[in-house]
Amino acid sequence: MTKPAFILLALAPLSFAAPLPIAIGTNTGGSGKSEGIYLSTFDPDSGAFGEVKLGAKYTSPGFLTLHPGKPLLYSVGRSEANPMGSVAVFKLGDPLEFLAEASSSGNNPCHLAVDDGGTVLAVANYSDGTTSTLSLDSDGIPKPAFSKKIEGKGSNPSRQEGPHAHGVYFRGKTLHVPDLGLDKVLTWSIEPKTAKPEKEDPATWSSAPGAGPRHMAFSPDGRHAYVVNELDNTVTACTYDSKEGSFTTLHSVPTLPAGEAIRNTTAEIAVHPNGKFVYASNRGHDSIAVFSRDTASGKLTSVEITPCGGKIPRHFAISPDGKWLLCAHQDTNTLAALPLDPATGKLGEAKAPVSCPNPICILFLPK
Repeated sequence: MTKPAFILLALAPLSFAAPLPIAIGTNTGGSGKSEGIYLSTFDPDSGAFGEVKLGAKYTSPGFLTLHPGKPLLYSVGRSEANPMGSVAVFKLGDPLEFLAEASSSGNNPCHLAVDDGGTVLAVANYSDGTTSTLSLDSDGIPKPAFSKKIEGKGSNPSRQEGPHAHGVYFRGKTLHVPDLGLDKVLTWSIEPKTAKPEKEDPATWSSAPGAGPRHMAFSPDGRHAYVVNELDNTVTACTYDSKEGSFTTLHSVPTLPAGEAIRNTTAEIAVHPNGKFVYASNRGHDSIAVFSRDTASGKLTSVEITPCGGKIPRHFAISPDGKWLLCAHQDTNTLAALPLDPATGKLGEAKAPVSCPNPICILFLPK
């Protein structure tokens, strides 16, 4: 007997997930002829991207972040007023509305972050190794406050001839800065009202010589930190003391298959929202390395190393539901979505990619 249509409808799986808005930071000097920050959407039901369109013209908006309490988007970049490096703020919308910019107080800004209170913005300037903090006023507009370069060099003469700050990460009022050139993570305690450090000299954690710390990620429980090392293609697991803002090395694991000789550098790292898996991207091997995380000890075990669906995965972001990994392929000029199994951590084959000029950062936006 044929079942009534309303019964068939009731038995069918229902989904009410709306497409998620995303912003894409780009390299406007690349072959993809980017013009600035792009906007799109991502459908977590189908794994499809919406139309990719220009959200705001800006030069080299390579990394993006959000204000914790206001509808504001911050970007690194360059401008006529600040040719060495700038930090810009936009009001969220379609298109984005440019509000203001300030100098990054260094050369070639590559990463930025805003503290939980929304009063301090930090920026890493790669080329001269300067770390800068900017005070945010009540409207979220940045004002330069402090900049510091820690002198030194690493063991790789072609890449570590001097300091190269590559990331900035707040944990409360503590600021951590992976420095690729120094083989260190620098740590300052920042005064929220002034955006200046409480002490002039930072505390430091050291990687293996020549490792080149690039980016880092913290476990959801805050007990462990994971540093992706660009030059030796490893991830270092550490215990994290939140009271002291200090790290203790547990071990390092390779992001490439044993014996792999291809020229490669790592790029991004993230911990899954459930805390059970860690992901790192390989540029050259063009893959994502997946590790399981022992939630008690913090140590990592390799699960798989899987193709990312394009060339040079500069950045990726895990969807809020933990079921997708969105990857930005700098050289292919594409975005791709890889299905992610939260139970095993494994990634599926990348869905059909969508074109985007020189994408190097993906940021989920509030709905």
